[in-house]
Amino acid sequence: MTPAPDTLLRRLFDAAVGAAGAGAAVSRHLPAAPKGRTVVIGAGKAAAAMAASVEAHWQGPLTGLVVVPYNHGAPTRRIEVVEAAHPVPDAAGTRAAERIFEAVRGLSADDLVLALMSGGASALLALPAPGLALDDKRRVTKSLLRSGAAICEMNCVRKHLSAIKGGRLALAAAPASVVTLVISDVPGDDPSTVGSGPTIADPTTFADARAILAKHRIDLPPAVARHMDAGADETPKPGDARLGAARAVIIADARGALDAAAAAARAHGIDTIVLGDDIEGESREVAAAHAARVLGEKRAKPFVVISGGETTVTVRGNGRGGRNSEYLLALAAALDGARGVYALAADTDGIDGVEANAGAVVTPDTLARAKALGLDPAAHLADNDAFGFFEALGDLVTTGPTRTNVNDFRAILVT
Repeated sequence: MTPAPDTLLRRLFDAAVGAAGAGAAVSRHLPAAPKGRTVVIGAGKAAAAMAASVEAHWQGPLTGLVVVPYNHGAPTRRIEVVEAAHPVPDAAGTRAAERIFEAVRGLSADDLVLALMSGGASALLALPAPGLALDDKRRVTKSLLRSGAAICEMNCVRKHLSAIKGGRLALAAAPASVVTLVISDVPGDDPSTVGSGPTIADPTTFADARAILAKHRIDLPPAVARHMDAGADETPKPGDARLGAARAVIIADARGALDAAAAAARAHGIDTIVLGDDIEGESREVAAAHAARVLGEKRAKPFVVISGGETTVTVRGNGRGGRNSEYLLALAAALDGARGVYALAADTDGIDGVEANAGAVVTPDTLARAKALGLDPAAHLADNDAFGFFEALGDLVTTGPTRTNVNDFRAILVT
């Protein structure tokens, strides 16, 4: 028996998140134990769950430290878990980055650094480059978050404001071997972009970062402007011999999550269209395109259209909401109450932007119910207040932290 549309959509989301779980992914990709020491370091929304899996499956002694966003911890015995702010860094992130940096210094070629990286690491490893202060990084981060910059653009800039990102942590660990296990939250799954790649060679440059800042018209603090203009101390590039003992493995990604959701849909007899796991662009523009695709689809019903990736929001209003709820508000407007069309969009980490919800749902009567409550969808969209809109309707999706992150999940069900 096919479940109700809202129940089915939630099952698809749960299947996607389950497929990206840190536990099994880590256990399948652990390297061999070294002759010498094993030091585990990590950062991101999945780092604590990844660390717990390492402890459960590692044969031999180890020590370590990982940093996660507040309320993303998990029980561990040998690997310390500390918490810091995300997406705008705080002093706790700076202290954690300093400790992680020191933990990998002075190792030998017989030692192993096992790095556990997932989305969110960029904000959590907040170690400013020499001459910069934490407040400088905070100001630039806030501006980038409001600008509509893509994640690859944001992380290019972050690498060039940091003393630890863009492969610098791997340099500090040399000559030890460095194995990085990556849960990817970025379109294209480039490990050097996930968490700004602290243990991975960086193909981007200061010139790239300057172009991004200019493109998005970011007003720079004086110290940052001087640092970017100087362009000194470039990040290590692919082929750098100093990183010869470093390698990275993607252990979970959006494609696997979407495949799991598609399989769950087919198990209920629902025809499935997967648009891709690397969709980017302004949330409301992506929503309009998806609405047109669904309304123009000629295949037999029921069917579901699934996609992943990471959309962006250029913030012009003063409301609340993340990219998934903004996508859904724009989608509801574009669908205009189309019969039999339901949708769910949510972030697989359980947090849409900085709010407590993972995302929200749209039903055929979303606009009618909104009108009955005196809600104006266009006004809420103009104020970037999708959270307030869906909260008033009781249509937020709340999961709490999932302790993984393969980015956006979107499903549109046509019955």
